[in-house]
Amino acid sequence: MNAETTGSRGFTDLRFRFRVWRGERPFWAGFFTLLGGVPIAYFPYASLQLGNMTLAMSTTAGAGSLIIGVLLVTLGLTLWFQQAVRVFAGVASILLALVSLPVSNVGGFLMGFLCALVGGGLALSWAPGEPVEEAGEEAAPEGAHEVAAAADGEQYEAAGRHEDVPHQTATETTAHANGGRNSAG
Repeated sequence: MNAETTGSRGFTDLRFRFRVWRGERPFWAGFFTLLGGVPIAYFPYASLQLGNMTLAMSTTAGAGSLIIGVLLVTLGLTLWFQQAVRVFAGVASILLALVSLPVSNVGGFLMGFLCALVGGGLALSWAPGEPVEEAGEEAAPEGAHEVAAAADGEQYEAAGRHEDVPHQTATETTAHANGGRNSAG
């Protein structure tokens, strides 16, 4: 194999592409919402075998639990593939998690309730990242001119020439001159 072949890079490339895909959407919000829907929908229909005895969890709210679980799974997938509705999906998953407490065996024995609640909160708090600038655009960041002027002023002070120091006036960008930190207070 030479340096130009990509023989063993298949998994690495796939992992990198998944990482980029995951970073562009509320992945963990969708994951927890989807994960919360599974126990809510499953437990009312589950039966546990203990030797010769069968313990069935069937309740009168089985259909309601199934609807809530399927809606939570659908909202989790929606968060992954339609980021524009993240606020609606977050609020809906929180409300469905709260409704699952009385309807579905204490929200899937609190496992589904807590996962759906965390997923809804993550969906509401997620914000898309800012786009990365292209490499060809060499634009100076906001406040870079003030930082350069301050650095020049420090060099003039070190040389003992105070008359040539550029004076920075108080403007709306002085908060950005110190690396984005405001010195008030």
